[in-house]
Amino acid sequence: MKSILITGCNRGLGLGFVKALVKDRNPPKNIIATCRNLENAKELQELANVNKNVHILLLDVTKTETFPNFACQVEEIVKDEGLNVLFNNAGCSPKSTRINFVKTEQLVDTYLVNTVAPIMLTKALLPVLKKASELNKDLPLSSNRSAVINMSSILGSISANDNGGLYPYRCSKAALNMATKSLSIDLKKDGIIVTALHPGWVKTELGGPGAPMEVENSVASCLEVIRTLSNEHNGELYQWDGKRLDW
Repeated sequence: MKSILITGCNRGLGLGFVKALVKDRNPPKNIIATCRNLENAKELQELANVNKNVHILLLDVTKTETFPNFACQVEEIVKDEGLNVLFNNAGCSPKSTRINFVKTEQLVDTYLVNTVAPIMLTKALLPVLKKASELNKDLPLSSNRSAVINMSSILGSISANDNGGLYPYRCSKAALNMATKSLSIDLKKDGIIVTALHPGWVKTELGGPGAPMEVENSVASCLEVIRTLSNEHNGELYQWDGKRLDW
């Protein structure tokens, strides 16, 4: 893939993906990394300073009205080559987990970040995604042609839910999984593959210090899945090691 856009790169998995990609044997020509403000993205700025293929763009995914202008900024970077991969990585999860403590604003705010934003950002970036797909139309469905990756979670799987709670996060990720399925159907004719990816339980601010997986291990495995995407992955939920998960 010549270009990849990753949201939520000031820390955690997003930053981990940028770190891994710049060290790759064949790094993308353009790595577009977003963050809400530069003050909280010092490490990302350091990466951009020494890697000319890293482009930092400011983006608050809750402000969907800014997406059209953001798409113009992306187009200025990728130009006629289009965007190969959109990685909707930015996400949030409130601390309250049980029904007695959940609040309306937690549900609404989490749904906006985890579900609405990925859908609307994909919509805004469709022209550059289609451009990359058309330019590489001789290739099969893959991340080398054009792909949308939605960072999901096994916690959004209805069949895997055996202990309840986590209403904002579970519901928003289940909705994102449905969006992934619909997008995979709607965009297949354009040669764009759409897949949901579960990174595992990772030691990030969201995953907590007790998580069993390091960021570097999750990122390396997820990138291997992304590189091997094919038609069979379209509209499905996969985890970091390539195992398909049930909805």
